[in-house]
Amino acid sequence: MSLNERMVQDIVQEVMAKMQLQSEVSGNHGVFSDMNEAIEASKKTQKIVGQMSMDQREQIISNIRKKTKEHAEMLARMGVEETGMGNVGHKILKHQLVAEKTPGTEDITTTAWSGDRGLTLVEMGPFGVIGAITPCTNPSETVLCNTIGMLAGGNTVVFNPHPAAIKTSIYAVNLINEASLEVGGPDNIAVTVEHPTMETSNIMMKHKDIHLIAATGGPGVVTAVLSSGKRGIGAGAGNPPALVDETADIRKAAEDIVNGCTFDNNLPCIAEKEIVAVNSIADELLHYMVQEQGCYMISKEEQDALTAVVLQNGRLNRKCVGRDAKTLLGMIGIVVPNNIRCIVFEGEKEHPLIAEELMMPILGLVRAKDFDDAVEKAVWLEHGNRHSAHIHSKNVDNITKYAKAMDTAILVKNGPSYAALGFGGEGYCTFTIASRTGEGLTSASTFTKRRRCVMTDSLCIR
Repeated sequence: MSLNERMVQDIVQEVMAKMQLQSEVSGNHGVFSDMNEAIEASKKTQKIVGQMSMDQREQIISNIRKKTKEHAEMLARMGVEETGMGNVGHKILKHQLVAEKTPGTEDITTTAWSGDRGLTLVEMGPFGVIGAITPCTNPSETVLCNTIGMLAGGNTVVFNPHPAAIKTSIYAVNLINEASLEVGGPDNIAVTVEHPTMETSNIMMKHKDIHLIAATGGPGVVTAVLSSGKRGIGAGAGNPPALVDETADIRKAAEDIVNGCTFDNNLPCIAEKEIVAVNSIADELLHYMVQEQGCYMISKEEQDALTAVVLQNGRLNRKCVGRDAKTLLGMIGIVVPNNIRCIVFEGEKEHPLIAEELMMPILGLVRAKDFDDAVEKAVWLEHGNRHSAHIHSKNVDNITKYAKAMDTAILVKNGPSYAALGFGGEGYCTFTIASRTGEGLTSASTFTKRRRCVMTDSLCIR
């Protein structure tokens, strides 16, 4: 979906007008000027939430889902306009996915043992007030997804959003609290601050009433959380390789890889970031990508020019993150038609546009002499993040070998990366994938404590 400048201006005016109207009518629920005040409000609300029945929590969650669908387009447009990243149409789909496939109270279960010596239960209880750090890549999606899961577990949540997406994040927080109030629930089930900074983040991480911290972002953010002295859930970086062997359906592999790579302009951390292909099918794969999937093959000179723009002085240029292929090529003076959606080239695994996680629709292809060589290169490219990896193969033994070697939280076989989030694949949705701390795809049960309750010599009726 493309937007011209006039359309963008109209959208901005529409969004701001609706935000102003909403502010006049109901105020910004859950938004505070001071982080300590936000945490205190969240603490008071958690005492109420912790006493609510599962049915009452589910009523609130159901209304959050409803309002997320109703505001999906608004949130998508706001996110693109505020951050300059991503694709409006794809972000609408992501919000719908959050609404439909994020687990709620059904994820909170009880384990029981019954025998001659009585009955033992293990139940999932709330941590209390959870602190959450959210990214600018998926701002409202992460806020909404996190809140559904955390509330289902009986928690409230304090957000410290990325400053580059604060308006979108505030809109989502306000939406959540309105959803609660509309069905008789409390205000401030999700809270945030007007101006999030490193200082407000530090206050949140060190506060005595924050018992769990969930961080979705880059490696620096996750490291800070894990150094806080509190229980941390860290969803960090990835550089997912897509391996293609000689047994794959090459035409379908080309389609799946490009679809996954270009979804929301490659912002999802699970998206294909580079390709490792065995030499015997590499030319065929590139042919389908260029001739049928809207890819533009750049020359060596164009690679150098693009590298200089994307990685300025060796550091990621934030102005390029989440931009579409046409925009990126325009930055180096290349004019292409609107149907060009991905940039491809061949290179060694050490090439900076291959080795670095870019979050842009740029796919470097690394050739491998055989499958074992491909696996070795893919493991190197993933850099030990153990986040996500993808493979296109009809050889079960090869798939198994790859899965063991990569040891990632996510492995997608013969499909686009977004299938891992339940979009065109089975399973639930999440936007916090905790590869570094081992929880994997988080859900409501992730944000709970296990509590054992034992009754001896009673309540066994066998």
